[in-house]
Amino acid sequence: MPASERSTTEPPRLLCTNDDGIDARGLQVLAEAAATLGEVHTVAPDREQSGSSHSLSLHRPLRVTRLDPTHHTVDGTPTDCVLIAVSDLLEDRPDFVLSGVNHGSNMGEDVLYSGTVAAAMEGTILGIPSVAVSYVGDSIDVLESYGTLLTEVLGRLVERPDFPEETFFNINLPDLPADRIEGIRITALGRRVYSDSVTRSADPHRGEHVWIGGGKSHWRGREDSDFRAIEAGYVSITPLHLDLTNFRLIEEVRAWPLTTG
Repeated sequence: MPASERSTTEPPRLLCTNDDGIDARGLQVLAEAAATLGEVHTVAPDREQSGSSHSLSLHRPLRVTRLDPTHHTVDGTPTDCVLIAVSDLLEDRPDFVLSGVNHGSNMGEDVLYSGTVAAAMEGTILGIPSVAVSYVGDSIDVLESYGTLLTEVLGRLVERPDFPEETFFNINLPDLPADRIEGIRITALGRRVYSDSVTRSADPHRGEHVWIGGGKSHWRGREDSDFRAIEAGYVSITPLHLDLTNFRLIEEVRAWPLTTG
């Protein structure tokens, strides 16, 4: 339901999910912040699903476990969780999908791989205003300090009657206690280039195998990029759109000898 059609007489229904699994502290921080804004239901993977992107589990049945009336787990991906919650589990369609708080950043090309971002994207595809939230550091204490700020930021988004269609917001929190941040910046996606991210190693039983991950990376991007805001101590909020079309190139490509008729 578009934000403009939501009832203003009842508190909003908020669906919380993540890709770190039901027991992740980040999910609990998000749900606690959301609980001050409306009715919260949590449907999350039963285990970590980082890097699952927008995958759906199409080739096997999924097991849903009810932990209590407002908490369920799914033995699938974050996208599975949102789709099942909206289409089957919840009695009423949620007004918002909130995904996170991810333990680790989701900036630049990360958004293409992230299960956290994919859950918000799935909510958007289903016509539900959605937000993804990630924390750039490792300290649980620092993450927990963002509870009040998250309530304030999410509250402003939830209250908007003109939440943009086919758009969701990707929030990254810097590795600073909330009372030490410089402020909030609206940002664009940066670009990250990886090197040495594939490693070969010996397996004494099955020969050589390959690991994906690790390695080195460096960032580049415009002055208002997400990573620049984080490096300067700001919370980064990036509006992301579902339509990946490069509209600036449409007319140029139409002049190429690619089509007939």
